[in-house]
Amino acid sequence: MKIYTRTGDDGTTGLIGGQRLKKSDLRIESYGTIDELNAVIGLALAQLAQSEALSDEPKNQARTPLRQQLTRVQHELFAVGSNLASENPDKYAALPKLDVSMVARLEQEIDQINESLSPLRKFILPGGSLTAATLHLARTVCRRAERLIVGLAESQPINPVIITYVNRLADWLFIQARAANHIEQVAEPLWEK
Repeated sequence: MKIYTRTGDDGTTGLIGGQRLKKSDLRIESYGTIDELNAVIGLALAQLAQSEALSDEPKNQARTPLRQQLTRVQHELFAVGSNLASENPDKYAALPKLDVSMVARLEQEIDQINESLSPLRKFILPGGSLTAATLHLARTVCRRAERLIVGLAESQPINPVIITYVNRLADWLFIQARAANHIEQVAEPLWEK
């Protein structure tokens, strides 16, 4: 299979279903930013694996759930992106279905992780361990994706679960960044007035 097709040389790209849109179209920006978010989460996973390999501790079991959850979210983001890459996702049976159970799982994990962390008394600056800093970066990319998707939804129908999922995912990434600092025993940088 060739990697390049030359069909996008005119500044357009194809959606699922064959429609072609300008690469600057809000739909393309939306799923492209979801792809960017997925890549940043992949970077966080690589950094998590590296910190585990460099750790003097025996295999840290606390990293396993984080790794599994981040990997699951990568798969979910691929499903979100594929739904955004079609103007009519319900028409294509092969596209993954999105439902509120994805949001409920994020909320459950947020609540569970938050209980294990010290209460927030100050604002946290993005940073700490490399993994946590990368998860904070993922959170900001997630918020940008959310803004783009909300803009898209103002002019075109999209599955409302996508907006809810991406909104909740940003909160989830914030908690996971805090958890990464806790797991890697790195103090969270606090904002000082």
